[in-house]
Amino acid sequence: MNSENSTPALVRRALTVTIPVMCGYLFMGIAFGLLLQDAGYSFIWALFMSVVIYAGTMQYMAIPFLVAQADLLTVAITTLLVHFRHFVYGLSFIQRFKPMGKRKYYMMFGMTDETYALLCAEKAPSRESEEKFFFLVALFDHLYWIIGCTAGALAGQFLTINTKGIDFAMTALFIVICVDQWRAAKSKLPTVIGACAAVISLAGSKLLGIDNMLIPAIVMIIVCFFALRSKLEPLLLEGQAEGAEG
Repeated sequence: MNSENSTPALVRRALTVTIPVMCGYLFMGIAFGLLLQDAGYSFIWALFMSVVIYAGTMQYMAIPFLVAQADLLTVAITTLLVHFRHFVYGLSFIQRFKPMGKRKYYMMFGMTDETYALLCAEKAPSRESEEKFFFLVALFDHLYWIIGCTAGALAGQFLTINTKGIDFAMTALFIVICVDQWRAAKSKLPTVIGACAAVISLAGSKLLGIDNMLIPAIVMIIVCFFALRSKLEPLLLEGQAEGAEG
């Protein structure tokens, strides 16, 4: 076996390319754990949520839902709309995940924003090692998140920490991701649509309430994407073809 395709070599490469995600996930996870602990939930909840839910945005949003004891329908609809983008992620990798056997189900589950970005940008040493390399990248990212969330909740049990402002960490992360995607994207149209929808929804928040502006914004984005499918789909297929060739 080629030394680059050996398991130790692939582990080292996956660890190397996931270092930026590790730094972000550990900090973001710790922030989430602290906020969850501050809301009155033990580290067991943080561990369970990071293993089973594994969605930074929704985990942060779940804290006020838990505190307010929101009904399951509201939580389900919000989760579907907030993470609707993951359907697009899965579609762009469906052909490349098919040969992975049972591991493909974990790959579908573990396709976060950051993991998706890495799988689009990073290439395996060879076509033969791609499946194992993809799996290791997704697994390491998940482990970073689990460690961060659990560590933050544990720290919150023993340390008195003022958590005011910590929740801005998620906003900061999305700003960085948005800037990177803006610079790398062939078309700026999806970003412009998202920004316009957010501004319109925010402007109408006086009627809906500021806490309810997210869902209308996401609905507007989805409608616009379907309406402009003929323009956006070729870009998606082009990106998928480039990834497969690499």
